Amino acid sequence: MGTAFGTFGELLQGVLPEEDGDFLVTLPVARWTMATYRREPGLEDVVVRPAGKTKALRLARTIGELAERQTGVPAVGGTLHVNSVIPEGKGLASSSADLVATARAVGQALRVEMPPSRIERLLADIEPTDGVLYPAIVAFHHRTVRLRGVLGSLPVMAVVGIDEGGSVDTVDFNRIPKPFTLADRHEYARLLDRLACAVRRRDLAEVGRVATRSAQMNQLLRDKWSLEPMREICREVGGLGVAVAHSGTTLGILLDTGDPSYTQRVSAAAQACGELAGGVTVYRTLSFPGGGGRARG
Repeated sequence: MGTAFGTFGELLQGVLPEEDGDFLVTLPVARWTMATYRREPGLEDVVVRPAGKTKALRLARTIGELAERQTGVPAVGGTLHVNSVIPEGKGLASSSADLVATARAVGQALRVEMPPSRIERLLADIEPTDGVLYPAIVAFHHRTVRLRGVLGSLPVMAVVGIDEGGSVDTVDFNRIPKPFTLADRHEYARLLDRLACAVRRRDLAEVGRVATRSAQMNQLLRDKWSLEPMREICREVGGLGVAVAHSGTTLGILLDTGDPSYTQRVSAAAQACGELAGGVTVYRTLSFPGGGGRARG
Protein backbone atom coordinates (compact mmCIF):
# COMPACT_ATOMS: atom_id res chain seq x y z
CA MET A 1 0.00 0.00 0.00
CA GLY A 2 1.11 3.54 -0.69
CA THR A 3 -0.41 6.93 0.05
CA ALA A 4 0.15 10.52 -1.03
CA PHE A 5 -1.51 13.81 -0.15
CA GLY A 6 -2.89 16.42 -2.51
CA THR A 7 -2.46 20.18 -2.52
CA PHE A 8 -4.70 23.19 -2.77
CA GLY A 9 -3.03 24.62 -5.82
CA GLU A 10 0.18 26.35 -4.85
CA LEU A 11 1.32 29.08 -2.50
CA LEU A 12 3.51 30.39 -5.29
CA GLN A 13 4.12 29.42 -8.90
CA GLY A 14 6.03 31.15 -11.66
CA VAL A 15 9.34 31.38 -13.49
CA LEU A 16 12.71 32.38 -12.03
CA PRO A 17 15.44 34.28 -13.95
CA GLU A 18 17.54 31.17 -14.56
CA GLU A 19 17.65 28.02 -16.66
CA ASP A 20 14.99 25.54 -15.54
CA GLY A 21 13.24 28.47 -13.93
CA ASP A 22 9.70 27.07 -13.80
CA PHE A 23 8.86 26.33 -10.16
CA LEU A 24 6.09 26.08 -7.62
CA VAL A 25 5.71 26.00 -3.85
CA THR A 26 3.35 23.34 -2.52
CA LEU A 27 0.36 23.85 -0.22
CA PRO A 28 -0.30 20.34 1.15
CA VAL A 29 -3.86 19.58 2.26
CA ALA A 30 -5.61 16.66 3.95
CA ARG A 31 -6.89 15.01 0.80
CA TRP A 32 -5.39 11.66 -0.08
CA THR A 33 -4.80 9.02 -2.71
CA MET A 34 -4.27 5.43 -1.58
CA ALA A 35 -2.88 2.82 -3.96
CA THR A 36 -2.74 -0.92 -3.30
CA TYR A 37 -0.86 -3.43 -5.42
CA ARG A 38 -1.25 -7.18 -5.22
CA ARG A 39 1.05 -9.52 -7.15
CA GLU A 40 -0.88 -12.26 -8.96
CA PRO A 41 1.17 -15.09 -10.53
CA GLY A 42 -1.69 -15.90 -12.91
CA LEU A 43 -1.35 -12.50 -14.57
CA GLU A 44 1.39 -11.59 -17.04
CA ASP A 45 0.61 -7.86 -16.98
CA VAL A 46 -0.64 -5.20 -14.60
CA VAL A 47 -4.35 -4.49 -14.38
CA VAL A 48 -5.39 -1.10 -12.99
CA ARG A 49 -8.66 -0.11 -11.37
CA PRO A 50 -10.24 2.25 -12.29
CA ALA A 51 -9.23 1.48 -15.85
CA GLY A 52 -8.79 5.15 -16.67
CA LYS A 53 -5.73 5.49 -14.42
CA THR A 54 -3.44 4.93 -17.40
CA LYS A 55 -0.50 6.97 -16.05
CA ALA A 56 -0.47 4.88 -12.87
CA LEU A 57 -0.57 1.74 -15.03
CA ARG A 58 2.42 2.94 -17.06
CA LEU A 59 4.37 3.66 -13.89
CA ALA A 60 3.55 0.27 -12.36
CA ARG A 61 4.81 -1.49 -15.49
CA THR A 62 8.02 0.55 -15.42
CA ILE A 63 8.68 -0.39 -11.79
CA GLY A 64 8.03 -4.05 -12.67
CA GLU A 65 10.68 -3.83 -15.38
CA LEU A 66 13.06 -2.19 -12.91
CA ALA A 67 12.48 -4.99 -10.41
CA GLU A 68 13.17 -7.60 -13.09
CA ARG A 69 16.47 -5.94 -14.02
CA GLN A 70 17.53 -5.78 -10.37
CA THR A 71 16.69 -9.38 -9.50
CA GLY A 72 16.93 -11.20 -12.82
CA VAL A 73 13.59 -12.81 -12.01
CA PRO A 74 10.76 -12.15 -14.50
CA ALA A 75 8.14 -9.93 -12.89
CA VAL A 76 4.66 -11.39 -12.66
CA GLY A 77 1.57 -9.28 -13.16
CA GLY A 78 -0.70 -7.86 -10.53
CA THR A 79 -3.70 -5.71 -9.77
CA LEU A 80 -3.31 -2.04 -8.93
CA HIS A 81 -6.18 -0.24 -7.20
CA VAL A 82 -5.99 3.56 -7.05
CA ASN A 83 -8.50 5.20 -4.70
CA SER A 84 -8.56 8.98 -4.34
CA VAL A 85 -10.72 11.68 -2.79
CA ILE A 86 -8.86 14.42 -4.69
CA PRO A 87 -10.93 15.96 -7.51
CA GLU A 88 -9.33 15.54 -10.94
CA GLY A 89 -8.44 18.34 -13.35
CA LYS A 90 -8.81 21.07 -10.73
CA GLY A 91 -5.16 21.81 -9.93
CA LEU A 92 -5.17 19.88 -6.64
CA ALA A 93 -2.30 17.52 -7.55
CA SER A 94 -4.60 14.53 -8.09
CA SER A 95 -2.43 13.01 -10.82
CA SER A 96 0.79 13.57 -8.88
CA ALA A 97 -0.74 11.95 -5.79
CA ASP A 98 -1.90 8.97 -7.87
CA LEU A 99 1.61 8.44 -9.23
CA VAL A 100 3.46 8.89 -5.94
CA ALA A 101 1.07 6.52 -4.13
CA THR A 102 1.44 4.01 -6.97
CA ALA A 103 5.24 4.17 -6.86
CA ARG A 104 5.22 3.52 -3.13
CA ALA A 105 2.73 0.65 -3.33
CA VAL A 106 4.31 -1.16 -6.29
CA GLY A 107 7.83 -0.58 -5.00
CA GLN A 108 6.89 -2.08 -1.64
CA ALA A 109 5.24 -5.11 -3.25
CA LEU A 110 8.19 -5.79 -5.58
CA ARG A 111 10.84 -4.94 -2.96
CA VAL A 112 12.21 -2.04 -4.97
CA GLU A 113 13.27 0.89 -2.80
CA MET A 114 11.49 4.11 -3.70
CA PRO A 115 13.36 7.09 -2.25
CA PRO A 116 12.16 10.50 -3.46
CA SER A 117 15.04 10.85 -5.93
CA ARG A 118 14.05 7.61 -7.71
CA ILE A 119 10.38 8.57 -7.77
CA GLU A 120 11.35 11.91 -9.31
CA ARG A 121 13.28 10.19 -12.10
CA LEU A 122 10.40 7.83 -12.84
CA LEU A 123 7.78 10.58 -12.88
CA ALA A 124 9.88 12.88 -15.06
CA ASP A 125 9.28 10.46 -17.95
CA ILE A 126 5.50 10.69 -17.49
CA GLU A 127 4.37 14.26 -16.78
CA PRO A 128 5.08 17.51 -14.90
CA THR A 129 4.65 16.72 -11.22
CA ASP A 130 3.97 18.51 -7.93
CA GLY A 131 6.27 17.96 -4.97
CA VAL A 132 3.80 15.81 -3.01
CA LEU A 133 6.40 13.14 -2.31
CA TYR A 134 7.98 15.33 0.39
CA PRO A 135 6.35 15.73 3.86
CA ALA A 136 6.83 19.49 3.95
CA ILE A 137 6.18 22.69 2.07
CA VAL A 138 8.71 22.55 -0.74
CA ALA A 139 9.92 24.60 -3.68
CA PHE A 140 9.79 22.27 -6.66
CA HIS A 141 10.73 22.40 -10.34
CA HIS A 142 7.57 20.72 -11.61
CA ARG A 143 8.48 20.58 -15.30
CA THR A 144 11.74 18.74 -14.73
CA VAL A 145 10.44 16.99 -11.57
CA ARG A 146 13.25 18.14 -9.29
CA LEU A 147 13.31 19.34 -5.69
CA ARG A 148 14.62 22.87 -5.32
CA GLY A 149 14.46 23.00 -1.56
CA VAL A 150 12.50 22.25 1.59
CA LEU A 151 10.94 25.36 3.10
CA GLY A 152 9.48 23.68 6.18
CA SER A 153 6.06 23.51 7.80
CA LEU A 154 3.34 25.91 8.94
CA PRO A 155 0.55 25.83 11.50
CA VAL A 156 -2.68 24.36 10.15
CA MET A 157 -4.74 26.71 8.01
CA ALA A 158 -8.22 26.36 6.57
CA VAL A 159 -8.84 27.00 2.88
CA VAL A 160 -12.39 28.02 2.00
CA GLY A 161 -12.38 26.94 -1.62
CA ILE A 162 -14.51 27.42 -4.72
CA ASP A 163 -14.31 25.89 -8.17
CA GLU A 164 -14.84 27.97 -11.31
CA GLY A 165 -15.75 24.80 -13.21
CA GLY A 166 -14.25 22.82 -16.05
CA SER A 167 -10.92 21.02 -15.90
CA VAL A 168 -7.31 21.55 -16.94
CA ASP A 169 -4.92 18.98 -18.40
CA THR A 170 -1.57 19.42 -16.67
CA VAL A 171 0.52 18.24 -19.63
CA ASP A 172 -1.24 20.53 -22.10
CA PHE A 173 -1.09 23.49 -19.71
CA ASN A 174 2.67 23.16 -19.25
CA ARG A 175 3.19 23.40 -23.00
CA ILE A 176 1.83 26.96 -22.99
CA PRO A 177 4.62 29.57 -23.34
CA LYS A 178 4.93 31.68 -20.19
CA PRO A 179 4.24 35.40 -20.85
CA PHE A 180 6.40 36.61 -17.95
CA THR A 181 9.01 39.32 -18.51
CA LEU A 182 12.48 39.42 -16.97
CA ALA A 183 11.11 41.88 -14.40
CA ASP A 184 8.38 39.36 -13.56
CA ARG A 185 10.97 36.62 -13.13
CA HIS A 186 12.95 38.74 -10.70
CA GLU A 187 9.76 39.45 -8.77
CA TYR A 188 9.11 35.71 -8.54
CA ALA A 189 12.62 35.29 -7.09
CA ARG A 190 11.86 37.94 -4.46
CA LEU A 191 8.51 36.29 -3.68
CA LEU A 192 10.24 32.94 -3.18
CA ASP A 193 12.71 34.52 -0.77
CA ARG A 194 9.87 36.20 1.12
CA LEU A 195 7.92 32.96 1.31
CA ALA A 196 10.92 30.95 2.51
CA CYS A 197 11.49 33.49 5.30
CA ALA A 198 7.78 33.52 6.17
CA VAL A 199 7.65 29.74 6.52
CA ARG A 200 10.73 29.77 8.76
CA ARG A 201 9.10 32.44 10.94
CA ARG A 202 5.68 30.74 10.72
CA ASP A 203 4.34 34.10 9.58
CA LEU A 204 0.92 33.22 8.16
CA ALA A 205 0.07 36.82 7.29
CA GLU A 206 3.13 37.10 5.03
CA VAL A 207 2.38 33.69 3.52
CA GLY A 208 -1.07 34.99 2.62
CA ARG A 209 0.34 38.14 1.05
CA VAL A 210 2.76 36.16 -1.13
CA ALA A 211 0.03 33.71 -2.19
CA THR A 212 -2.25 36.59 -3.18
CA ARG A 213 0.45 38.29 -5.23
CA SER A 214 1.23 35.03 -7.01
CA ALA A 215 -2.47 34.63 -7.84
CA GLN A 216 -2.56 38.14 -9.29
CA MET A 217 0.54 37.60 -11.43
CA ASN A 218 -0.87 34.32 -12.76
CA GLN A 219 -3.83 36.15 -14.30
CA LEU A 220 -1.61 36.77 -17.35
CA LEU A 221 -1.36 33.04 -17.88
CA ARG A 222 -4.73 31.73 -16.72
CA ASP A 223 -7.31 34.35 -15.87
CA LYS A 224 -9.75 33.58 -13.05
CA TRP A 225 -12.92 35.68 -13.11
CA SER A 226 -13.50 35.22 -9.39
CA LEU A 227 -10.10 36.35 -8.12
CA GLU A 228 -11.02 39.94 -7.35
CA PRO A 229 -14.36 39.00 -5.71
CA MET A 230 -12.50 36.41 -3.63
CA ARG A 231 -9.95 39.03 -2.57
CA GLU A 232 -12.80 41.27 -1.48
CA ILE A 233 -14.36 38.46 0.57
CA CYS A 234 -10.95 37.78 2.10
CA ARG A 235 -10.66 41.41 3.20
CA GLU A 236 -14.20 41.41 4.59
CA VAL A 237 -13.71 38.29 6.74
CA GLY A 238 -10.16 39.08 7.83
CA GLY A 239 -8.52 36.23 5.90
CA LEU A 240 -4.80 35.81 5.37
CA GLY A 241 -4.92 35.88 1.57
CA VAL A 242 -6.09 34.03 -1.51
CA ALA A 243 -4.40 30.88 -2.83
CA VAL A 244 -5.14 29.50 -6.29
CA ALA A 245 -4.51 26.46 -8.41
CA HIS A 246 -2.32 28.27 -10.94
CA SER A 247 -2.89 25.57 -13.57
CA GLY A 248 -6.37 24.65 -12.35
CA THR A 249 -9.85 25.93 -11.63
CA THR A 250 -9.92 26.41 -7.85
CA LEU A 251 -9.39 29.39 -5.57
CA GLY A 252 -9.48 29.59 -1.80
CA ILE A 253 -9.33 31.99 1.12
CA LEU A 254 -6.65 31.17 3.69
CA LEU A 255 -7.66 31.36 7.34
CA ASP A 256 -5.65 30.85 10.53
CA THR A 257 -7.34 28.04 12.49
CA GLY A 258 -5.61 29.27 15.65
CA ASP A 259 -7.29 32.68 15.45
CA PRO A 260 -9.77 33.17 18.34
CA SER A 261 -12.29 34.44 15.74
CA TYR A 262 -11.71 31.49 13.38
CA THR A 263 -15.20 29.99 13.73
CA GLN A 264 -16.87 33.26 12.82
CA ARG A 265 -14.42 33.96 10.00
CA VAL A 266 -14.77 30.55 8.34
CA SER A 267 -18.56 30.70 8.57
CA ALA A 268 -18.66 34.17 7.02
CA ALA A 269 -16.20 33.18 4.29
CA ALA A 270 -18.14 30.01 3.42
CA GLN A 271 -21.41 31.94 3.18
CA ALA A 272 -19.95 34.66 0.97
CA CYS A 273 -18.10 32.18 -1.26
CA GLY A 274 -21.27 30.14 -1.63
CA GLU A 275 -23.15 33.22 -2.79
CA LEU A 276 -20.36 33.92 -5.30
CA ALA A 277 -19.83 30.47 -6.80
CA GLY A 278 -22.62 28.21 -5.58
CA GLY A 279 -20.47 25.51 -4.03
CA VAL A 280 -17.88 25.65 -1.25
CA THR A 281 -15.40 23.12 0.12
CA VAL A 282 -13.34 23.75 3.25
CA TYR A 283 -9.89 22.15 3.23
CA ARG A 284 -7.35 21.82 6.04
CA THR A 285 -3.66 22.24 5.31
CA LEU A 286 -1.17 19.71 6.61
CA SER A 287 1.39 20.56 9.27
CA PHE A 288 4.50 18.37 9.47
CA PRO A 289 6.22 17.89 12.83
CA GLY A 290 9.90 18.62 12.48
CA GLY A 291 9.49 20.06 8.97
CA GLY A 292 12.26 22.52 8.29
CA GLY A 293 15.03 23.62 5.99
CA ARG A 294 15.70 26.32 3.48
CA ALA A 295 15.07 26.76 -0.20
CA ARG A 296 18.16 26.50 -2.37
CA GLY A 297 18.90 29.34 -4.74
